[in-house]
Amino acid sequence: MQRTSFASRFGEPDEAQLPGDIREIYETNRNKIGFVPNVFRAYARRPEHFRAFMAYHDVLMKAPGNLTRAEREAIVVAVSSENRCQYCMTAHGAALRILGKDPILAEQIANNWRTAELTPRLRAMLAFASRVNEPGFAATDEEIGAMRAAGFSDDDIWDVAAIAAFFGFSNRMAGLMDMRPNAEFYAMGRDPK
Repeated sequence: MQRTSFASRFGEPDEAQLPGDIREIYETNRNKIGFVPNVFRAYARRPEHFRAFMAYHDVLMKAPGNLTRAEREAIVVAVSSENRCQYCMTAHGAALRILGKDPILAEQIANNWRTAELTPRLRAMLAFASRVNEPGFAATDEEIGAMRAAGFSDDDIWDVAAIAAFFGFSNRMAGLMDMRPNAEFYAMGRDPK
């Protein structure tokens, strides 16, 4: 059976017709990882949405802070797993395998972070991210206190919540678009032995 990989049920624009800044991002990713992620192709249909989505994504996932890149990816994978978002679980699962350098733990988080072999810090972080992902979430003083007791600053708590909330949005948009993971993501960060 041949598997298809497409960006969106709404189609994607011809790359030659894209604004220059978006074409440049495509080219940067081709040079860095060898392909253009389908999330880029899907959002490129609406350039203003592409720019806003990618700008906030980069602030959350790459800006300086106390959360490591692997911890940030773990939040994305845990939330995306709960939301059953195939695209984000697969793409960010690959990033977690690479950045965390532990493909077994990455798979455990993707399958069920609650039964994964986590450090106390990561368990507290994912438990809070999972709460943020619940319908009608409103943090209690006790939950904020528990995060502080686990060693998280107020900025860290903000970042955990912002990442979980943003990817809740991202998961729902991926579902709307029927976005499929690029085939390349499945092999990334796995031990070739």
